[in-house]
Amino acid sequence: MARLKEALSKCELSLVVSLPANDAALAKAALEEGADGLKVHYNVGHRASGNHFGPLDEYIEIFREIRKQFDGPLGVVPSGSVEGARREDIGRLAELGFDFFSIYAHHLPSFMLGELGMDRTFAINEQYDLSIVKSARYYGFTALEASIIPGTEYGTPLCFADVLKYRYLVEQAQVPVMVPSQRKLIPEDVEPLRDTGVKAIMLGAIVTGKTEQQLRKAVSGFRNAIDRLS
Repeated sequence: MARLKEALSKCELSLVVSLPANDAALAKAALEEGADGLKVHYNVGHRASGNHFGPLDEYIEIFREIRKQFDGPLGVVPSGSVEGARREDIGRLAELGFDFFSIYAHHLPSFMLGELGMDRTFAINEQYDLSIVKSARYYGFTALEASIIPGTEYGTPLCFADVLKYRYLVEQAQVPVMVPSQRKLIPEDVEPLRDTGVKAIMLGAIVTGKTEQQLRKAVSGFRNAIDRLS
């Protein structure tokens, strides 16, 4: 449906919320506070939130309920391993209303390079040679998720060294770069990230917390910071 591609091309900086749990109430809260898009998970352990997400069938009705709440970009992380990305599950995602998938490049099997009816995004971690991202456009990817902060540094403040790496990826990738909140991002980080050329900030559990109240406060703060730059 290319909703993600459209949002990244139209907006100077988009706000995507990676939900800490597959929960329709959390999705509603994020949207009410100004999220442009949402991302959910299945079949994967999530280091930042400490959650483990079960198989797709556990969340079918929840995902359908979330999809009914808005018509913006809805993405999914479908696996935490290349073996776990099952063709039969991936083939169901577009009909469930997902617009894009997000998965580490080393978890992405070759069949997912084919047409699946969704925008493609991929993630890299701190162990990658950053220069390899320049080939992504050749394979039709919509965006890069720059998940390059080591796990031992999750929850620490954004620093200039991070910004330099994000800028390098913006220059190399030739596709829009999305930055997940592996650092403890704050609204004051919005302007330097925008100026670095990042096209989306993806708020996850490190910033949003796990409760509705915490999530609302975080999303609202970033929404206001982005709107002030417009």
